[in-house]
Amino acid sequence: MRIGMILDKTFPPDPRVENEALALIESGHKVFLFCLGYKLTFEEEIINEIEVKRYPSNQLEYKASALAYTLPLYKIMMSKKVTHFLNENHIDMIHVHDMVIADAVFKANNKLHLPVVLDLHENRPEIMKSYPHLGKFPGNILISPEAWKRKEVEFVKKADKVIVVTKESKEELVDRTEQSKDKFVVVPNTVKRSFYENYSTDLSILEKYKDKFVLLYLGDTGLRRGLISAIEAMGILCKDKEMKDVIKLVIVGKNSSDEILKQKVAELDLNEVVDFEGWQDVSLFPSYLMAAHLGISPLHRNLYHDTTYANKLFQYMSFSLPLLVSDVRAQKNLINEVKSGLVHKEKDANEIAEKIMLLFNDPKLCNELGQNGKHFIEQKFSWEKVSRNLKDLYLEFEKS
Repeated sequence: MRIGMILDKTFPPDPRVENEALALIESGHKVFLFCLGYKLTFEEEIINEIEVKRYPSNQLEYKASALAYTLPLYKIMMSKKVTHFLNENHIDMIHVHDMVIADAVFKANNKLHLPVVLDLHENRPEIMKSYPHLGKFPGNILISPEAWKRKEVEFVKKADKVIVVTKESKEELVDRTEQSKDKFVVVPNTVKRSFYENYSTDLSILEKYKDKFVLLYLGDTGLRRGLISAIEAMGILCKDKEMKDVIKLVIVGKNSSDEILKQKVAELDLNEVVDFEGWQDVSLFPSYLMAAHLGISPLHRNLYHDTTYANKLFQYMSFSLPLLVSDVRAQKNLINEVKSGLVHKEKDANEIAEKIMLLFNDPKLCNELGQNGKHFIEQKFSWEKVSRNLKDLYLEFEKS
């Protein structure tokens, strides 16, 4: 089939889009990718057999995308481009990535009546509630997460199939949209085998942490990720001078709110035991993972986190790290099912500290949990395994 993927931003990079496109190409399909470019002219190129078509965009369209479900401007502008893309490339089936551009896609498809797969990368209406600009004027007037939520229901009902990233997300959408569970396919974000099999090692990172018990956090460090609680737990542990000499919290990532985290570190006199490494190239992640003893994900509970996996969980497990995670529903269910770590109550620094000590004092348990996670990734949850669901979805359409 000639599959038309629709993305409302630039490409590359977008690992999920690329991974899905390559999986479908492996299955014998041709994949054409509609995306945006910020040059004045249309561009096209082939990237790993993906036929990339870049349509010129501008700041007006970018800003209009935030108001996609307040005003019709974005839908009107984008639907013309999408219509051209679908006709020019003789598309057989549409795969729309996320919901920002979905309304424009359905408008463009009014006359063509092509089957549509809606790929919901995340619970966009819920995550919007944490956007700073929605908490102040004019964002709090112009942009309504509830309006986006209603549109999400509309799009799910219009689509022929809907891809989600967790079984918890599937359950929530089945309940909210009253659609058949057979309409939904779970295709999680996870690691490719190459991430944990083919990598180079930065010896300076291993040397830097060779004498420490390292707690590792990978990814965005926004406050809803729970790192304040992890830092407070370090403060509790480091009241013991001996622990302060041997333990490290290593944070690889950043966010505009990092100053708040750094203030908390200074307030608790933890500058020697908390390292802010900032954003690092993904090629360095294996070295940090090899240097670590424990992977953490202390997320705050909300509907978004309850129905989404943080990719860091699979990065940790692929390198045999035991996990310590908050009781956010999706990650709690996963870790308990796999038996790859321990779970703590969200925002509970005392319980985090208690479970760190339990793992610190029990290398045998750490090894057992780490091996369970590694086995799960290798046998069931690498991208090569979970992408079978995506391939099977398109096989169904080919047969029908």
